[in-house]
Amino acid sequence: MSSVRIREVGPRDGIQSESAQVATEDKIALIDALSDTGLRYIEAVSFVSPKAIPNMADARAVWEGITRRDGVFYSALVPNRKGAQTAAEVGVDGMQVFIAASDSYNLRNVRKTVKESMSDVAAAVDVARGGGIPVEGTISTAFGCPYEGDVPPDRVVEVTRWMVDAGIPSISYGDTTGMGTPRRVREVIAAVRASLPEVELNMHFHDTRGTGLANVLTALEMGVDYFDASIGGMGGSPYASGATGNVATEDLVHMLDDMDVDTGLDLAKLIDAARFAQTLIEGELPSKMLKAGPRSEVKGPVTKEDAGV
Repeated sequence: MSSVRIREVGPRDGIQSESAQVATEDKIALIDALSDTGLRYIEAVSFVSPKAIPNMADARAVWEGITRRDGVFYSALVPNRKGAQTAAEVGVDGMQVFIAASDSYNLRNVRKTVKESMSDVAAAVDVARGGGIPVEGTISTAFGCPYEGDVPPDRVVEVTRWMVDAGIPSISYGDTTGMGTPRRVREVIAAVRASLPEVELNMHFHDTRGTGLANVLTALEMGVDYFDASIGGMGGSPYASGATGNVATEDLVHMLDDMDVDTGLDLAKLIDAARFAQTLIEGELPSKMLKAGPRSEVKGPVTKEDAGV
């Protein structure tokens, strides 16, 4: 794989899970900083119930406040027709709709079974089509559910087919609570490709159990070239305890750069954006680059005099 696409999800997936309210102007500043890193895809906000996700209550103000950069595709997550209508009104470049692979997680998330949620997905797709706006689907818990355990790849294929039948050509597979391993990633990708080879695949990995980059490498080896990541490793599911953040964007880019896989991103600017993100949240971000820095940062050769010899 010579190049990959990375979609930054920190402003939405990261911030929405924070317990402390992040100021509108800070959300805008973060998105603007990310827009200056070379990113071509940024998931900026979600138009969801403010009662359910308080940190997205100001989504319209955030959207209207950012400085849109040429060549950057700014998208919004929407749960239903109402969210899609708002997204269309403010002029998003793209919409993402979502359901889970498991009924238990879907019930916790939106109080509906997966099949019942398909009516909301279809309604949102209708709005997007009416506005000429591209739409992508997200299937959460694609590699395991915190309530049901293993999710069979055939079930992931079944839900994927429902989304494809609704008119969605591109699907993101979410490791919502970090239950994925290279084995699970191989099984899901192989199953989807065998049954629905026309579907464009995106991988959305969390690093809850330390397998995030290993899962990316596995997907790369299977030909996937489109990944989600979150600045600083922000993120986590508000509907599952212990579901810590996404793969950190700067950690992912650091690994890919050393593999000579082109991301088009400026690592130094990403690390600066991660430092800013750290000031916005409670607790410490899991980013390895914030702790250790890139491998290129070396102190220089040590002489005998330096060593006290």
